[in-house]
Amino acid sequence: MSARRPVDVRGWLGGIRLSGFMVIMLGLVVLAAFVLVPTIGTYVDQRQQITALEAAVQLSRDEVADLEAQRERWQDPAYITTQARERLYYVKPGEVVYLVDNDLPPELAPQEQAPVSDQVEAAHTDWMSQLVRSVTEAGLAQTVAPITFGVPDDTPTDPAPTGTTGETPTGTPTE
Repeated sequence: MSARRPVDVRGWLGGIRLSGFMVIMLGLVVLAAFVLVPTIGTYVDQRQQITALEAAVQLSRDEVADLEAQRERWQDPAYITTQARERLYYVKPGEVVYLVDNDLPPELAPQEQAPVSDQVEAAHTDWMSQLVRSVTEAGLAQTVAPITFGVPDDTPTDPAPTGTTGETPTGTPTE
């Protein structure tokens, strides 16, 4: 391994010769950098804003030109008649119109969906009595149950078997 030689800082700094003119010029360069850097940044930001605003103005001019062209089309009675016939299915007296239903090609036609569940059954309960019972129980309750919307249910500590309570798994009584 080679040993490092100590650097003689005094000798190195002593070798630099600065004149008064060089110090003044170096100071002016540093001052110019401090003055011009924020100004150049502001200039670049303003140029970007101007470019964005010019693009927005051009887009607005294009939209105005499209709207004016559309307004001109709506001045034409033939265009109005065509739009009324296409959009509102207006017909002239004596004309017969045929509307084609299911005119989509088979690949674009909506497909049959599978049933949601094989276990869906109609509930055989009186919904009015359940509503009245729910309202009266809520009004007579001594404590307020916490709101659990969006909160997962806790697992019960001793689950009751589903066949012994006289209710279906959805909580509706069976007959």
